[in-house]
Amino acid sequence: MSDFKFEITEFARRFEGRFDGYLPRSEGLNARIAAAMRYTALGGGKRLRPYFVITVAKMLGYDDEPAWRVAAALECVHVYSLVHDDLPCMDNDDVRRGKPTVHRQWDEATAVLTGDALLTHAFELMCTPMDGVDPVLQLALSAELAMRSGEAGMIGGQMIDLSMDELDQTEKTITTLQDLKTGALIHYAISAGARLGGASKAQYNALSRYARRVGLLFQITDDLLDVEGNAHVMGKAAGKDNDHGKATFVTILGLDGAKARAREISKAAIADMDIFGANADPLRHAVQFVLERRA
Repeated sequence: MSDFKFEITEFARRFEGRFDGYLPRSEGLNARIAAAMRYTALGGGKRLRPYFVITVAKMLGYDDEPAWRVAAALECVHVYSLVHDDLPCMDNDDVRRGKPTVHRQWDEATAVLTGDALLTHAFELMCTPMDGVDPVLQLALSAELAMRSGEAGMIGGQMIDLSMDELDQTEKTITTLQDLKTGALIHYAISAGARLGGASKAQYNALSRYARRVGLLFQITDDLLDVEGNAHVMGKAAGKDNDHGKATFVTILGLDGAKARAREISKAAIADMDIFGANADPLRHAVQFVLERRA
């Protein structure tokens, strides 16, 4: 796993350099919003979603610039969601990725606009012509990103999360919530890489199963970290779910049950990659990385 940790760290460094070039710069009267976008988007994060876009596409033989553009657009959506999640009306967090959240660094209005700007910028990136990409595919990728980000995806999951007090707090409910809230963007990352790489139907189906399992695994480990994690290592507060009485995989399954479910899902996700042989080793290692992560 030490080799994969090096790989994902090196990927994050490479992605950071490219991401910097995709983000706006402004010295005009609106310079503050560009500065806030860059403040929150750069300088931290595992970049796991972009990693999946690039790695899946490359596994299928595609390694051109449009994959990095799609990965950057996806990361803009992800970062926007974090900025809004951190607001006092949502999770009310003061620290993200080891530094003050946007509403603490500036103010709540700036944070709202920063999230809005990142989301809007994502679709500017997606709609800019991509060399060598069929416009029909580009439109399909843009539409899927919108769907996975919106009420049928991430935002829908966030709404369920806010409504959990009114719902049956069962494993089925929490799984549905996390399939949307966390899993939707991970699924998009893998789907986008597969589409860019021209995956066959069988390959795409295997990757879709893998994506759903990795999304659930990521959330289960997130719930475990909220109970057992170190805030200094994670770069954000721990114990917040318990403090707020939120339903999680840990509250539903118990600590040992959640760990057992994580191991079960990780084995299934690794098996999903059998169709690709050794070419999928980076994706197998990614599963183990998510299972064992500490931040």
